[in-house]
Amino acid sequence: MAATELSHPDLHHLRAAIGWLELGNACEAGEEIARIAPDHLDHPEVLKVRWQICAAGQSWDAALPVAERMVETAPEDAQSWIQRSYALRRARETGLQLAWEALLPAAKLFPREPIIPFNLACYAAQFGRLDEALDWLRKALHVSKDRRAIKTMALADRDLEPLWGRIRDL
Repeated sequence: MAATELSHPDLHHLRAAIGWLELGNACEAGEEIARIAPDHLDHPEVLKVRWQICAAGQSWDAALPVAERMVETAPEDAQSWIQRSYALRRARETGLQLAWEALLPAAKLFPREPIIPFNLACYAAQFGRLDEALDWLRKALHVSKDRRAIKTMALADRDLEPLWGRIRDL
């Protein structure tokens, strides 16, 4: 399903919301999104900004239905899958297992997206499956254009702390 193009004034409100987010003001960004016509709230670009607003406020219960809608409207966008699993992990009624289950199919759908195996490595490490976590991290390093950035992220991510000694040797 192709998304319709946003036009004035909704495009103006979307751009203003993005600007407010860049300035670190999620509240004002939310005010701008609230001005968008209801029939455009499911536009993929609007959904992305709505999710960012929820994430900025750590409103994971609110972020989850937005992320679910992102996957429905833009299943070809790896970021939709990543953000849904991120919200699933943090929302009150969900958690790590549901985040894992939701992201796992994305590893096959987006084999060149390093953040997917990186996040799966984090989840596996939190399950205590350290060898599996290391395998996922190796996949992330293999497909990444910037191995150093992935390794730096891994050595800063508390989810992967049980593996930090092994990660340094990768």
